[in-house]
Amino acid sequence: MAMVSPLLPCAVMALLLSVLPFPSLAGDPDLLQDICVADLASGVKVNGFACKATVTEDDFYFKGLGAAGNTNNTYGSVVTGANVEKVPGLNTLGVSMSRIDYAPGGLNAPHTHPSATEMVFVLQGALDVGFITTGNKLISKTIAAGDVFVFPRGLVHFQKNNGDGPAPVISAFNSQFPGTQSLAMTLFGATPPVPNNVLTKAFQVGTKEVEKIKSRIAPKKA
Repeated sequence: MAMVSPLLPCAVMALLLSVLPFPSLAGDPDLLQDICVADLASGVKVNGFACKATVTEDDFYFKGLGAAGNTNNTYGSVVTGANVEKVPGLNTLGVSMSRIDYAPGGLNAPHTHPSATEMVFVLQGALDVGFITTGNKLISKTIAAGDVFVFPRGLVHFQKNNGDGPAPVISAFNSQFPGTQSLAMTLFGATPPVPNNVLTKAFQVGTKEVEKIKSRIAPKKA
């Protein structure tokens, strides 16, 4: 019987490692050049945005996080994003920020960020926050001014202001565009709509209850 070379297992392993993708350490792919300022008007479809030819300092600048947003809405909260759509210079850099303002009683309803982990820093007041693991365990805590809390990428999470005053936070993401998917809007406000018989069975409620929720969640027609 022919002897198997002791180098063969090493060669096989090297081949496998050469074709298998390594897990990314960031939310976005690594950049291949110093800068690639997003050309938001380009019709070229790539994973991100095409680079524009002429770059200015304003492509790396945004002043929209200094002032409180208008929380006069159904949920009593508002997100002001500083992502690649507002700061084109973030394209390919794998980071972005947001400011979230909460009125007393305000809620950032359960949602996910498919492309990024989120870290929030409380500027004022206090929030009850939490995320749910894929094993359906709730990880929650009350955080106050100066505190930081992390929401792992892709997991459902929420923030609620149960105080008597406003509670603004700054959020940081490891993606130029983390994406946000609201559970309520996704299930009850999708276009075309999710069939009622799917929702009634999933939530163990009747059609009237589903229609009632859809009427409140669905975007209003002009």
